[in-house]
Formats: sequence, structure tokens, C-alpha cells
Amino acid sequence: MTVTAVVGAQWGDEAKGKFVDVLAQDADIVARFNGGDNAGHTVINAYGTFKVRLTPNGFSNPKTACVIGPGVVVNLSTLIEERVSIEGKGIDLAERLWVSPRCHVVMPYHPMLEEIYEQAKGKSKTGTTRRGMGPVYADKVSYNGIRLFDLGDEATFVEKLRVQLSVKNRIFETFGLQSLDFDAVLSEKLEQFLQVRQFVREPFGMVQEALADHATIVLEAAQGALLDNNWGTYPFCTASVTLAGGAAAGLGVPPTLIENILGVAKAYTTRVGGGPMPTELFDQTGEHLTNAGAEFGTVTGRARRCGWFDAELVRFTAQLNGLTGVALTKLDVLDELPEIKICTGYRKKNSQRVHHYWEGDSYWLAEVEPVYIEMGGWGSSTRDVREFDRLPTQARAYVRKIEALIGVPVIYISVGPERDAVIKL
Repeated sequence: MTVTAVVGAQWGDEAKGKFVDVLAQDADIVARFNGGDNAGHTVINAYGTFKVRLTPNGFSNPKTACVIGPGVVVNLSTLIEERVSIEGKGIDLAERLWVSPRCHVVMPYHPMLEEIYEQAKGKSKTGTTRRGMGPVYADKVSYNGIRLFDLGDEATFVEKLRVQLSVKNRIFETFGLQSLDFDAVLSEKLEQFLQVRQFVREPFGMVQEALADHATIVLEAAQGALLDNNWGTYPFCTASVTLAGGAAAGLGVPPTLIENILGVAKAYTTRVGGGPMPTELFDQTGEHLTNAGAEFGTVTGRARRCGWFDAELVRFTAQLNGLTGVALTKLDVLDELPEIKICTGYRKKNSQRVHHYWEGDSYWLAEVEPVYIEMGGWGSSTRDVREFDRLPTQARAYVRKIEALIGVPVIYISVGPERDAVIKL
């Protein structure tokens, strides 16, 4: 048996989906345990290019069960779209997709509430994806959530929906928005539920049997560790637990059985939306990273902010998650740069002391200055390289320096978006 958690070691968009897809080729189960359809993964495999937000990235292997655990919040329209897209490529999900009935449902009023909050914050807005994640998780923890269990019992759903619309519509009226019609919401959600009902079944028993049978299981985290609601750059973060430890509650796997924790990190740093980013670049190098790395959000389409690799941040997330290895992605994006920098810590203005990420909050982090070391670039393409020893000398030195700074071995290097564009160390 091997249980491997794949987590983002930065602010998300690290190409976790690619490595889940790689590991899924030998997996019996691939399971999502947190987040919702605000998390986008682009996967390129033999069936084509897929941009998925909810479906676990094991769908291309016909022997792999794909599980959405109770820690995930489900937007039914997104799930339906992905099912149609995947099955349209000849991939059968009928017996392979499991969606826990304990999953909370993203309702039409959740994105509306999020928009109200963002507008009210003005210049202090957090830059959310507008998918309603904060409000749906807020309803979950305040006992106002609607779960797939409820949609399977129309009488229960009717009762809960009446209560929620009686509250939410008053908020919308206060802010000059159109109220939601009860019958329209009811019929829409019941119709959507019918389209996915065959997949709604509790996976806990199946997962426990697989563990007892020494199966190979891949646990897929959404977003990155620095967006975690507790340890991320709050309030510029997400609503769920994005760490490897979140799999215990978000799926139902005992933490003692998680043997491998793979952290995925880009060879530089990116971020979408608001919040501090000490190594962000506003010059031609930053523009090069954006264009060469095709740094545009899968969900939002927004250009990602780009900067140098921040080893202080990744060292922190490695400790937080207990990483056993790192997959370093998009090394090829750095091929043309003559010089490369790595951040090793932070200084406050007019101070020589080097600080750690965990010493302050988001507003503190926005005021510090990065401390850099500089390395030479390699000036040649790495796109066709498949063995570490065949990488340019400076590229190998860059990878080894990152390993030394974060305290975790790099076990995979990605040099392109394709599944086979991977160097395994």
C-alpha cells in the first residue's frame, strides 16, 4: 500500500494536476479532499487537454476510482460540465466517480454574497475567484449549509432552501440586488442533482476497503499551502484547509497512513489575486515569466503575478506539510534568463536582521524586502531533457541549491506541460 498526498507548496497553480495525473497511472484511487471549483487544473494526456476544477485527475486511467470527499464543496453545474467534457472524449466515469453526499453545495446566492463582500472592501478586497467559496464554507460552519444529502430528499431541501432565501434575499435587497426566486432555484438544483445522482454515494467504505487491501491511493489537494485558512496569507487566502493534514478530515484517511507527501512548486513564484508577494517582479523579467510560462489562471483567466523563487516560503510549507519530496515545475521557463535569483528570507527596512515568513501577518509581509542570492542562468533549452545529468550545469546547480535551501529533495523536475516532460531523480 502507498498513500501519497500531493499538495501545493506555494500559492497554487504549481501544476499539481500534472503530477496527480502522472501518479494516477499506477493508482487505484485518486481523491480530492478540499476546496471547490475555484481550483483549476490543466492536464494534457493521451485523450487531449483537460481543464478541470472538481473531477480528480485520475480520470484518464480506466482502472482508477475518482473520489470527491466530504471536504470538497460542489458546484453542480461545473461537475456536470466536466462529466460531459470527459465522457465526450470516450472516458467512462459511470462506475468510477464517487461524490460524497456529505459535500456541501455551492448555491446561486454564494457568488452573489462574495461579490457584495468584495465590493464593500473596496481597495482592500482580497481578489477572490468569485466562485462563492467563502460564503459556502461560512454557511457550512454556521450550520446553514445545504448538502447533497439534502438534495436527495426534496422535502428537506425545500425546508432548508426557504430558510436560506429568507435570509439571503434580505441582504440582496439591502444592497439593491434582485432577489432569488425560490421556485427557480429549487427546480434548477433538483434538475442538476438528477444529472449526477448516480455518482452521489459515500466513498468511505470503499476507501477503507482499499486501504485494507494495500491499494495505491493519491490524495489531491486544491490550491496551495500559502492559501491555507490558518497558515496562509490571511485574509488573502482560501476558505478550506489546503495542507496534507486536511486529507484526514476532508476524505477520511487516517493521517498515520499517509506515507508520501509530494509538494509541487514552480521554479519561480506566481500568485493570482491580492495579497503580499515579496519576490514579485514588475520589470521585463516578470513579463518574460508571465508570457513564457503562460501564466494565466485556469479558472479566472487573470494574468498571474510572477517573481523569483522564494525558498523561505517553500521551506516553511515543507515543514508545515512534512514534505517527503518536491516536484519542481516549469524549469524550462527560466531557460533564457542570464541571471536568476532565489529569495532566502526577508528584511524590514533599515534593519539587517533576516526574518522568516511565520514571524508576521500578511500586512507585515507586504512591507518586508526579500534577501536574494544570485546564480547564473544556463542559456539553453531544457524542453527535451529527460535525465538530470543531461541538464545544463547551471540548471543542475540551481536545482541543488533549492534542495539545500528548502531542506527537501527534489524528486521530479517538469520541463514542459506534457505528461512525459518529466525528469525523475
